[in-house]
Amino acid sequence: MRYAALAFLLSALTDLGARRVSLRHWAGLLCALGASATMAGDWPAFRGPEGNGVARGDKAPLHWGPGKNVRWKVALPGPGNSSPIVSSGRIFVTCAEDEGKKRNLYCYDRRTGAKLWVRTVTFPGVEPTHKSNPYCASTPVADGSRVIVWHGSAGVFCYDFDGKELWKTDLGTKRHDWGYASSPILHRGKVILNFGPGARTFLAALDLETGNLLWKHDEPGGLDATDQRMIGSWSTPIIATVDGRDQILCSMPSRLIACDPERGSLLWFCRGLGTEKIEMVDASPVVSGGIGVAFTGWINGPTMGFKLGGSGDVTSTNRLWLEKQTQRIGSGVVVDGRLYIVNAGPGTAQCIECSTGKILWTERLDGGESWGSVVLAAGRLYVTSRRGVTTVFRPAPEKLDVLAMNDLGEPSHATPAISDGQIFLRTDAHLYCIGED
Repeated sequence: MRYAALAFLLSALTDLGARRVSLRHWAGLLCALGASATMAGDWPAFRGPEGNGVARGDKAPLHWGPGKNVRWKVALPGPGNSSPIVSSGRIFVTCAEDEGKKRNLYCYDRRTGAKLWVRTVTFPGVEPTHKSNPYCASTPVADGSRVIVWHGSAGVFCYDFDGKELWKTDLGTKRHDWGYASSPILHRGKVILNFGPGARTFLAALDLETGNLLWKHDEPGGLDATDQRMIGSWSTPIIATVDGRDQILCSMPSRLIACDPERGSLLWFCRGLGTEKIEMVDASPVVSGGIGVAFTGWINGPTMGFKLGGSGDVTSTNRLWLEKQTQRIGSGVVVDGRLYIVNAGPGTAQCIECSTGKILWTERLDGGESWGSVVLAAGRLYVTSRRGVTTVFRPAPEKLDVLAMNDLGEPSHATPAISDGQIFLRTDAHLYCIGED
């Protein structure tokens, strides 16, 4: 948005002359610049503006709790594993009702918490899921004027910020015993989605303006009538720049893939995310300095480090290390080449060298295990446990250095959204806005 504003200014100055720019043109410029400023600190997608868990800005709350630094909270109709997003003064979050027959997208005013609108998609069919993964587990994504949400077998929907439906796309039935959770992302006019898990598993791109399917890259799925293995990917894709080109990276069952955003063609892949009996992935991969780390989602499952780039199967040339590590559902954050991640299963935090896989430290968190992802804001790391305790700690390679523990007293499986000095956090019962004076 800020680039559009600058382009507008240059065009105005060039075409009309600096001294002859009309009031109407300056008004348009100010509106564009205002929108840019509004969006500068937004958290418009799962894991933030860049999909890497890093918040823009240098402020974030450190201490809060019931009755302390809670600007507002609103009740939600039920639990959910999706996370809130922040875009142009609005907060969006998904939540299901009636055992998934009603799949809701809620829009709230950022300043007051007032509910602006809710859009409900009715799905009368049968779509299995696990009780620990309620329907509407996918986090929406927004671009400042449109918001896109994936409701599993019910389809992909796009609304403007007044709640008007702009388009909907039916990608077909999604069936898996543990439901769905991958979140859509945006890239240069495209909605990118990891559709799965299940026998129908693919990476897809939809046109942001129309919802038309632009391309689809199929991946091996599982859990059909003949497959008894535990297999599936709930991972949200990320965008990485490799050799000067943007590529879509996504952790799929058994391997990490890289696809061309324009055509969807498979560029390269690295194996290592599975065994003969289990191929399950929850967390998104992380990338730093030409090196990536990808995770599996079960106890003693493999975690691997790899170099980015190449062509075809790069396992033998690019895979740097492969280690059996603990269960991970949420993703981590990379700071100075070191990965900070909090695990499911045992409630531990870890610091790992991305290039070698060396674990620098492992420490237990008093807040318990976490399904949400770690985020970085104001030089501090934040993660919310399943008990609803958000631990704040420094990204220190020597040891776990806890700065604060903030207990809302309500279970949560979500990732905090941090925007312009405020935290938006979803629990099983409420949506919170947290901010220090």
